[in-house]
Amino acid sequence: MKVKASITADSSKGDQIVKRRGRLYVINKKNPRRKQRQSGPARKK
Repeated sequence: MKVKASITADSSKGDQIVKRRGRLYVINKKNPRRKQRQSGPARKK
């Protein structure tokens, strides 16, 4: 998984942008290794 300041999704390759727990993720069901996460605020314990 790539952790980036800004993420880009290529819909022609099957990427989807999903927001989970305040962070943005790029997931891909065709190619599960193709993942990205946008570095967001640190989670409180």
